[in-house]
Amino acid sequence: MTGPNGLGDLMRDPDETIRRMDDWAAGFAAKAERYQAAQEKTERLRLTATSSDGAVKVTVGADGTVTDLTFSNKVKSFPLDELSRQILTTMRRAQSGIADRVAGVMAEQLGDEDRETRGALLDSLRGRFPGPDEPDEQAPAAPGPVPPSPTGGAGVPPAPAAPQASPPPRRPAASDDENNNPW
Repeated sequence: MTGPNGLGDLMRDPDETIRRMDDWAAGFAAKAERYQAAQEKTERLRLTATSSDGAVKVTVGADGTVTDLTFSNKVKSFPLDELSRQILTTMRRAQSGIADRVAGVMAEQLGDEDRETRGALLDSLRGRFPGPDEPDEQAPAAPGPVPPSPTGGAGVPPAPAAPQASPPPRRPAASDDENNNPW
C-alpha cells in the first residue's frame, strides 16, 4: 500500500492524514445524527387499530406496548371472554403495522445506509409482531365451546389437562429501558 493515496502517502503528508481523519470523523458524526433522528422519530410512532364493530380501539408504540385503550358503550353487553378476545385481536392488528412504519422511518432518515442492519431489525420486528392473519406463537389457541359441567350446569370451564410452558420473557417495559430503543 505504498502507491498513490496509500498508507505511505499518508505517512509522508501529515496534513492529508489529518484531513482524512477529520472527514472520517465528520462522516461518522453525521451518521450518528441520522441514527439519532431515526430513533427519536421511531419512539414517537403510534399505531391505532379499531375492532371491526368499533367497540375496542387500541394504540401501540413502536415497541409494541399499549399506549391507549378505549371502549365504546357496546362493550357493556360483551361477555368478559369476548371483550378479552377483542382487545387482544385489536392490539395485535395495531402491532402488525410496526415493522412497516419503522421501515418507513428508516428509509426516510437513513436512505440505503446499512441494509443488513436494517434487514435484521425489521426481521426481528416482523417476528415479534406478525401480521394480523399470521399465527402468533405466543398467543394461545382460542378455546372452543365450554362443555357442561358434570352436574349439568354450563359455563364451568374444565380443569386444564396439563400445565403449559411459560411464554418467553418479554422485553422490559419502556419505562424500564433507559434508552427506550426499539432496536
